[in-house]
Amino acid sequence: MRNYINNSIRVIFVITASTLFSCAAIQPTELKSRDAEAFNNRGFAHCQKGQYDQAISDFSKAIKANPHLAPAYNNRGAAYLYKAKYDQAISDLNKAIELDPQLAQAYNNRGWVYVKKWQYDRALSDFTKTTEVDPEFVEAYYHRAIVYFRLEEYDKSLSDVIKAQQLGYQIPLQFLDDLRKATGGISV
Repeated sequence: MRNYINNSIRVIFVITASTLFSCAAIQPTELKSRDAEAFNNRGFAHCQKGQYDQAISDFSKAIKANPHLAPAYNNRGAAYLYKAKYDQAISDLNKAIELDPQLAQAYNNRGWVYVKKWQYDRALSDFTKTTEVDPEFVEAYYHRAIVYFRLEEYDKSLSDVIKAQQLGYQIPLQFLDDLRKATGGISV
């Protein structure tokens, strides 16, 4: 009987120990993933408040916790864009796209970096890619319309404005007025 009890206790101990060790092995990964998401979310909140340095810090912590979190690279790239640190923005946005080629927001953000760098061909390419990845990404049509307008390709700009409006986007009145004048009074 004593042997049976000792063996039962050993079995319970082995099962308990293996369960604890398996939980210990899983838990840091789950915690890191949750930490990454939490830092990314907090960084996003900082970004919305215009606190770009704090946002960049949190996005960097998210990336450190999970180097494969594409949205954190995208968000940090956007924060660098707002701070006019264009090369850093492009680097992060490239990484976001490498990790998740279907992340439309990363193409859109990189398109804006290229607009700021006056690299309109690259901007058009990224805005077009945004609409290919997500045809309902309404802002990309408007952003591409702006680039076409700057390139004096008014018919293409008008086409994208119409598409954005069809998708429910409110085009700023000043842009509509400028486009109307440039196209000779075409109603938009």
